[in-house]
Amino acid sequence: MVLKIKRKDKESPQSLVHRFTKMVRQSGILLELRKKQFHKKPKSALAKKNSVLRKVALKAEKIKQDKLAKPK
Repeated sequence: MVLKIKRKDKESPQSLVHRFTKMVRQSGILLELRKKQFHKKPKSALAKKNSVLRKVALKAEKIKQDKLAKPK
C-alpha cells in the first residue's frame, strides 16, 4: 500500500509530519509489517511429534519425582 501525502499551502513541516504519522497509523501498514517481521515458520510433522513426546516424558519424570519426594 502506498501513501501519498503532499504538503498543503502554508503548512508547517511539523504539521505535515503529524498528518503523515496519523495516516500511517490509520492505514494499518505498521501492523502488517510487524506481523511479517515476527512471522514464524510452522513446525514440521516430525518436529511436532518430537515436541509432544518430549513433553510427555518430562511430565512422567515430574510425576515420578513427586511420588519419590512425598513423605510417608
